[in-house]
Amino acid sequence: MGAKTWMLVYGSAKVGEVLRGNPQLDREATLQLATSLFPKQKLEPIGEGNLSFTCPPRDEVHIGCFPGVSILAAKEFGIDYPSKLPAPFISAGGSGTVYLHAMHSVVDWFGFAQWISGKLVRSLSLSPESGILEDIGQRLPFEEPFWSGQNPATADDEKDNYPLPFHPLELGEAALKEFFGYQLEGFFDPTLLQPESIPLVKYKRARSWWKLW
Repeated sequence: MGAKTWMLVYGSAKVGEVLRGNPQLDREATLQLATSLFPKQKLEPIGEGNLSFTCPPRDEVHIGCFPGVSILAAKEFGIDYPSKLPAPFISAGGSGTVYLHAMHSVVDWFGFAQWISGKLVRSLSLSPESGILEDIGQRLPFEEPFWSGQNPATADDEKDNYPLPFHPLELGEAALKEFFGYQLEGFFDPTLLQPESIPLVKYKRARSWWKLW
């Protein structure tokens, strides 16, 4: 697996359904959201990306606003403890749902969180090296097959050598499918959203030593 993400998604509607409807990118709203969340940055548009790449370098942020859904990709969201996401990022989601999704294939780490109307309802962060860093709230239904051993990370004769009951990146892919209706790797399902079809505006940050709020 080679997929990486560090992204935040705001949804006032079901995100997957909105994205499958080929929504129109609202460039004005995208710029407004970018400047409101990164007020200390001078942001310069440098072209267009898409949902298949949500792990931009530290000096870039990728954002797209659509009716009912906004997507942001930035290094700030690749944090070991998702529940500690700075409050301004959470409050920007208003009364809707905020999702954080982050995974890094080099260290087999995955973390995600979900807030509803500003209240944290679930946060998980884990890797085979660090173990479970955070496990807050009730497990969501899509997680259960992993925790119950239905998706083991290794073969039966190798279980003692792997410290987790499942591979974090496989749970990360399941979360992408559950929350947003697409996947980056794994078994190809033609019924899922193709992430390349969802555009994001790429902004260059004026400096890499920013301080937020």
